[in-house]
Amino acid sequence: MLDIQFIRDNPELVTEKSKQKGYEVDIQQLLGFDKERRELTQQAEDLRRQRNELTAQTKGQKPSDEQIARGRQLRDQVADIDHKLESIEKEFTSILKQVPNMPLDSVPVGASEAENQVSKTVGEPPRFNFNPKNHVELAGAKGWIDKERAAKIAGSRFAYLKGDLVLLEFALWQFALSQLTDEKVLQKIIDDKGLQVSAKSFVPVLPPAVAKTDVYMATGRLNKEEQTYKLEGDDLWLNASAEHTLAPMYLNEIIDEKDLPLRYVGYTTAFRREAGTYGKDMEGILRLHQFNKLEMECFNSPDNSLDEHLFLIAIQEYLMQQLGLPYQVVNKCTADIGFPNAAGVDIEVWLPGQGKYRETHTADYITDYQTRSMKTRVRRVDGSIDLAHTNDATAFSERPLIAIIENFQTQDGNVIVPEVLRPFMGGKSEI
Repeated sequence: MLDIQFIRDNPELVTEKSKQKGYEVDIQQLLGFDKERRELTQQAEDLRRQRNELTAQTKGQKPSDEQIARGRQLRDQVADIDHKLESIEKEFTSILKQVPNMPLDSVPVGASEAENQVSKTVGEPPRFNFNPKNHVELAGAKGWIDKERAAKIAGSRFAYLKGDLVLLEFALWQFALSQLTDEKVLQKIIDDKGLQVSAKSFVPVLPPAVAKTDVYMATGRLNKEEQTYKLEGDDLWLNASAEHTLAPMYLNEIIDEKDLPLRYVGYTTAFRREAGTYGKDMEGILRLHQFNKLEMECFNSPDNSLDEHLFLIAIQEYLMQQLGLPYQVVNKCTADIGFPNAAGVDIEVWLPGQGKYRETHTADYITDYQTRSMKTRVRRVDGSIDLAHTNDATAFSERPLIAIIENFQTQDGNVIVPEVLRPFMGGKSEI
């Protein structure tokens, strides 16, 4: 959630920034409930103080009828205010949760992803001396993807992945883990980018694939209408990314500053409704209801969380460069960065089969928006307590598989395995 004091001090700014992200929130109504709840809280505290004073006056002696009557009156008044306060708190909290995180001033203002800005392009799209195929054609010929049989079992937008494509996927996860757990690799990335962050490695995690409603809501990622599946009969939702259950790891906890940064890389199967997508996005494995994903999640102090965000982007670029894939870096506009985000960057890979760049990675700068709801705090060296900051970023999803298939295809329909993945595929250079 956003800091209510910030909203009190900047109501017009919060209204405008919320609109820039595509959210209409009645800030004046929120502040009205806020004022009422503070007044009622003060009244309740005054009445409790009077009750305490009355109790002190009668300590050790029998209270008079007048004191008894006054005590009952104060008790009833407190109960009445508490009842009103409970109702006001619900209205206040409901609206407060509708206020998105404020985008940084550096985030481009835009109404849709069409207004995202490409900041740089790395690598050249491959040139073929034959007509390149898309991943659906190539994988179909090899028997790597079977959506027809999956549809019999689970419905549309699910797939069986088979054979060498499965081996390639596992090679992708193993390669990423080998890099993210190697401090020498991370230090080189830091040095190459001139960043001022720790080279502390990532801890691999297999997190839960589900979260309770209140926990999921605290992350700001619960999207009931378009994205998230609920388990019928349970207060549990399937995660749409590992970060949805990594972010709340330290729910209601205080982390010592000396232990920061805490860096995790979590693997899980993710589930998304992907409502509203159609056409070519439904072909192959570009947009499935179920897919696998390796996600980075970091906990930082407020002092260096933005540098950590830049570090995660640098890692993503490094991984793509190691695969030898052409890509572009995109600064996402206000309407596209996401509800809890202060900023967001995508990496998009070139897909010869579509003749355009498509998103493979996202890096989210969250600040303290999640940790305020989750009550995840940092105990400073001097003993003071601050809210922690969170960052999340894709290490790999299954989409780079599409890019590898299409960019490294051969005329005879085979696929050249990126050199860095070959040690994890028994030395295979081609599939």
